Amino acid sequence: MRVILAFIVLALCLASPAHATERLAAGARSADVEEIRTVVEQFKAAIIARDGKTLGNLFLQDHDSWLSVADEAKWPKVKALHPQARKVFPSSWKKFSEFIRNADKPVEERFYNVRIDTNGAVGSVWFDFDFLIDGKVTNRGSESWQMVRAEDGWKISSMLYSMGD
Repeated sequence: MRVILAFIVLALCLASPAHATERLAAGARSADVEEIRTVVEQFKAAIIARDGKTLGNLFLQDHDSWLSVADEAKWPKVKALHPQARKVFPSSWKKFSEFIRNADKPVEERFYNVRIDTNGAVGSVWFDFDFLIDGKVTNRGSESWQMVRAEDGWKISSMLYSMGD
């Protein structure tokens, strides 16, 4: 009986530091998640304000990986309108930022089901979205960002989104 009791006490002592470390790690991730959530909110606000400069500052300046992918329902429509179109279409945050800055009608992107994961150095954001121009949905789908903690805070390093109806 004493051996079992000693084993239980030893197991609890060994487990305590692991639990303390896990709580600290979860707290650190929670702060990082909130910082990334702030970037998400800044992104949405910059689109509505047509603030291409702020929007551009949310991205890594020397890196640009941006892809859109037509979903199965949208692809035939895109191909019919643009025979040279590719199902996977590269673009850039610079072009998007310019589009937002020069928009002559109100533009907005609404986010749903936002999921954020990070280890404090890298992170990912995944969400469903509606993209609106002049109050009308022009695109909807899912979007994912890969993020990095740079010297000046969290930055979007790459973006991938689907184009759907």
